[in-house]
Amino acid sequence: MSTPTDFTYTVTLPAEINTPEEYADIIVKTLPDGEQLLLGEVARVELGVESYGVDSAFDGKPGSLMVVYQEPGSNAMDVGRQVKATMATLAERFPTGVEYDTVVDATLSISEGVREIVKTLLFALVLVVLIIYLFLQDVRATLIPLVAIPVSLVGAFMLFPLLGFSINIISLLGLVLAIGLVVDDAIIVVEATQVHIEQGMEPRKATAKAMRSVAQPIVATTIVILAVFVPVSFIGGVAGKLFQQFSVGISVAVVISAFNALTLSPALCSLLLRPAQEKKKGFFGGINRVIDGSLRRYNESTTRTIRRTTRVVLMVVVSLVAIFGLMKALPSAFLPTEDQGYLLVTATTPDAASTSRTSAAIDDARQVIESVDGVVAQASASGFDLLSGIASTNSGIIFVELAPYAKRKLTAGEIADQINMLLAERVASGTFYAFQPPAIPGLGVTDGITFMLQDRSGSGVEYLAQMGDSLKKVVSKLPEIASLTTQFNAYTPQRMLKIDRELAMQQGVSLSELHNLIATYLGGSYINNFNRFGQLYRTYIQADAEYRRDKHSLDNYYVTSDSGESLPLSGFVTVIDTVGAEYITRFNLYNAISYTATPAKGYSTAQAMNALSKAIDGQMPDDISLAWSGVSFQEAQTSQGEGTTYLLALVFIFLALAALYDSWALPVSVMMGVPFAVMGALLVVWVAHLISPIYTDNVYMTISLVMLISLAAKNAILVVEYANRLFFEEGKSLEEAAMGAAKLRVRPIVMTALAFIIGVLPLVFASGAYSTARRVMGLALVGGMSVATMVGIFVYPALYYLIGRWNHLEKKRERKAKQIPV
Repeated sequence: MSTPTDFTYTVTLPAEINTPEEYADIIVKTLPDGEQLLLGEVARVELGVESYGVDSAFDGKPGSLMVVYQEPGSNAMDVGRQVKATMATLAERFPTGVEYDTVVDATLSISEGVREIVKTLLFALVLVVLIIYLFLQDVRATLIPLVAIPVSLVGAFMLFPLLGFSINIISLLGLVLAIGLVVDDAIIVVEATQVHIEQGMEPRKATAKAMRSVAQPIVATTIVILAVFVPVSFIGGVAGKLFQQFSVGISVAVVISAFNALTLSPALCSLLLRPAQEKKKGFFGGINRVIDGSLRRYNESTTRTIRRTTRVVLMVVVSLVAIFGLMKALPSAFLPTEDQGYLLVTATTPDAASTSRTSAAIDDARQVIESVDGVVAQASASGFDLLSGIASTNSGIIFVELAPYAKRKLTAGEIADQINMLLAERVASGTFYAFQPPAIPGLGVTDGITFMLQDRSGSGVEYLAQMGDSLKKVVSKLPEIASLTTQFNAYTPQRMLKIDRELAMQQGVSLSELHNLIATYLGGSYINNFNRFGQLYRTYIQADAEYRRDKHSLDNYYVTSDSGESLPLSGFVTVIDTVGAEYITRFNLYNAISYTATPAKGYSTAQAMNALSKAIDGQMPDDISLAWSGVSFQEAQTSQGEGTTYLLALVFIFLALAALYDSWALPVSVMMGVPFAVMGALLVVWVAHLISPIYTDNVYMTISLVMLISLAAKNAILVVEYANRLFFEEGKSLEEAAMGAAKLRVRPIVMTALAFIIGVLPLVFASGAYSTARRVMGLALVGGMSVATMVGIFVYPALYYLIGRWNHLEKKRERKAKQIPV
């Protein structure tokens, strides 16, 4: 039983030590004379950082570099707004002298790209309205197709949330392309109604008669567009995601446009259209004279073309051959490099160089970079290799923020070239390379070619290093490759500690104690925690830099034996100079070396990748293989499915038309007019590539060609479908039916084609963020549609006449009239 007490006290211990001065006052040992040896007398105690592996700075001032990545499925703009709001809140509690700034903000290029495309959208809208008014020359008539634009686009916007889409660069670009499409059906309705009104019919009766002739072509052309875009929206991979944004947005807009043309447009025609006198004077009088003269010459030329079908067949064959040749001649790529408002600069100092030495080299480079016009700010980090993603003391990275596109004279690519030239001339303390980030964030680190050299036999690092040396010799002979770089080095200077275990054990030294001592002196060891500034921090112990500078530093290290004797560490440990790999990369479970290649001037990434693949397969051992990574992996995957995409588009058009008309002849006559659109696009882009290397056969070019295939088929349907009606329902001959369809349909075809061309024309002259993709798409669509229209209006009637003769349509009609089974 406890003894009763009168008082209860709280017992407290001395407060935890948490300042350098308190640590320095720790008693290490009491000497025989009673004097106390303090930690501060044998050690340097300071408040530092937990790791000295990475040294970061902002515009030359010490700083902490933070990188924020968005989660998959999140919205970049929302994440950006939340990060900025959070940082603004945190900044209110920053100590005096501590500030924050943003160097790389991917949302800026996205928002700028969206603004540019919105401007393009509005500009295209104005141009389309003007071209419609130029042809119709009536405000009332112009209002009808004008209404179709907002109805279709707003309808598409309303469905975006249900489809899981956001308003972004790709979806908006799809709507820019849709502007020229959604007015087509309304224009056809208005133009057909005006023809009957000019013949003396009342607006309501004229509209009813016009709808009987144009309703089926509108449905057919809509089905054709859906038959192309809906299937390709299910293509997988990154390219499939891009296709999906375009195809679904355009498909929704076109469906709403067709519904509008079959319902609202006829109602407006019967209410708004009135007989109008042809303008013979002034500006429109001149326009009408040009149009009338062109139509007369067109009728004469079409008659000759229909009677010379051999030339038409030859033209189709020539266009197919030209397509094959142009696809071979036009360099291909996955995604064009886009100006995103910032650059990355990698830094490499000599092997085994310290972080401080790398920081000094980066500081030299920073002073050169800040002198370049267009550079706003820089953030750097030494001790980290961005390309391989590992900590490396002789590597570093500089993030270069550029001025907004409108406030600088040079593009990001031109500034990168200028920085590379200046750094090569003025900075000798390291090797630097400036480059642009990939067009889609997250697809690798660079916009160049990235691949892995794999050792599938597991022969070891030394063998892999030898194969890497052989690869450099092989690639040096390839004209398609300008440079080949890797951060891997199997010969990095290293020092190996050789321990005489038997001698150590004879002297009573524990091997575990010996290993721990070496690790503590050279690498540092965690001791305990301390509280400071309301946070918990760690305490580390390590030999000072002066005592771990070279191999002779071991002379200063001592270990205590079991008997308590202090023995020099150098008596058991020998330092051996050697070389070895700083790190090993594993890719597909194989040892691998990561490479970045730059295509030579005049060559595309696809050509360079093909050359690399052939060189490695043909000149390297069988146990060494190539595996693409990053953007290059996506490009390799996309290039394999590009032909399938075109084939799918053609097959689905044919099947849709065959089911719609219950005939193979009509689909064939429609399909034979498609090659001219594809040839026109490839030809124009190839010529543009000779002027500027940014024009390549990339994903955006593929999207353009798929769209042109549907547009060319749509125009051909307008002629072929009406010719078929004249032939079967009115008893015209094949030649008369073809000519009748050509005369009646040429005006709406030219009008709708010109509206589309004018609508996408602003893309050709795009500038600013993500302008390369817009320029490639715009040029391909303008070129393809122009050639398809100029050639198609002559060829479509002739193809119907030709296929009708091959299919013996006149004999079939006679048998059908006599009720004789075919």
